[in-house]
Formats: sequence, C-alpha cells, structure tokens
Amino acid sequence: IGTLIGLVGMLRNLSDPSTIGPSMAVALLTTLYGAVLANLFAIPMADKLAMRADEERFEREIILEGVLSILGGDNPRLLKEKLYSYLAPKLRKPTD
Repeated sequence: IGTLIGLVGMLRNLSDPSTIGPSMAVALLTTLYGAVLANLFAIPMADKLAMRADEERFEREIILEGVLSILGGDNPRLLKEKLYSYLAPKLRKPTD
C-alpha cells in the first residue's frame, strides 16, 4: 500500500521534478518494509498455522475412524490395530 501511495504521489507531481525523488523514496522504502515484514513475520506465521491445521485435520480423521469403528461394532483389538496404523512405526507400541 505504501508503494502505491508513493507512486501516486510521484505521478501526481511529474511537472515538479523536486517532488519525484521523495515520492520515489517513500515507494521504495515501503516496498522494503513490506518485504521484510512478510519474510520475517507473515510467511512464518502462515506456515505455522498451516502446519497446525494439518495436525488438527489428522487428529480429527483418527477420531472419526475410531468412532465409526466403535459404531460399526469392530473388535477392540482390530480397532487398536487400525488406529495404530495412523502412527509412524517408531511411535507404535508393541502389541500384546
């Protein structure tokens, strides 16, 4: 937004060359500030939120599978194996 404001100010006063420099400086500085803010805060925050959303979706999928298996009358041992299959092999507990 700052870049656009700086460019509008620059284009509005093309007849006065002394105003072109400061308006261009505003446009370039706000572009720099926007790039820094995006790369330091906005993009990492968006990545973290996306990761948390994926984790929550995965947890809900496991819960849904368990509830549907219980409603379907599956054997508890079969249900246990079904739900363990969602975990990485190193996180699974040995079966009894």
